[in-house]
Amino acid sequence: MPAPRPDAVPVAAASSQAPLAHSAFEDALAMAIGTLFISFGVAMYTQAGLLTGGTAGLAFLLHYATGARFGWVFFVINLPFYYLAFRRMGLRFMTRTFVAVALVSLLSAVHPLFVPLQGVAPFYAAAMGGFIMGTGFVILFRHGASLGGINIVALYLQDRYGLRAGHLMLGIDLAILALAYFVVGAAALLPSVAGAVALNLVVALNHRKDRYVAM
Repeated sequence: MPAPRPDAVPVAAASSQAPLAHSAFEDALAMAIGTLFISFGVAMYTQAGLLTGGTAGLAFLLHYATGARFGWVFFVINLPFYYLAFRRMGLRFMTRTFVAVALVSLLSAVHPLFVPLQGVAPFYAAAMGGFIMGTGFVILFRHGASLGGINIVALYLQDRYGLRAGHLMLGIDLAILALAYFVVGAAALLPSVAGAVALNLVVALNHRKDRYVAM
């Protein structure tokens, strides 16, 4: 029987060690990638006339109802939630969330300048946009950021009480989408619900405090 290697670390011991913190470069790169993913999904939803949940869903509702630009509405609607982010999650989390919201607000208007999204099928936009945005959310969550609003509340409840952030976000998103019926009608509501399920499925499967640890 071969002798164990001197540098071998038992699995149980390795799992009990503190996780390796991300470097500043890794955090910055993750912020860029995560916000690019989310803003591209937002651009797909905007072109297809769809909605999502959370503060983004509220911003979509105001965008469709008033004609105001999504980016500006999304940025402003998140402002009241930064106090909760600071009190409950710390200055670092609040600062990163502010930057992420600002980037998504800006980039959501930039993507259509490079990628023609006119005429995208609603259900395709819902599924692909939902999966892309869900991936972006997971990236931000793993690097100590969110997109404000409902995400801050969901992350706080997960960290404080162990409730699954993906499940909480899905329930709130479906409630917001139910209100959207009066703004966009039934034709856009069904694919929007499918998109909310796709987005939150990605988050629920890939962001669990009892399974994945990141700093």
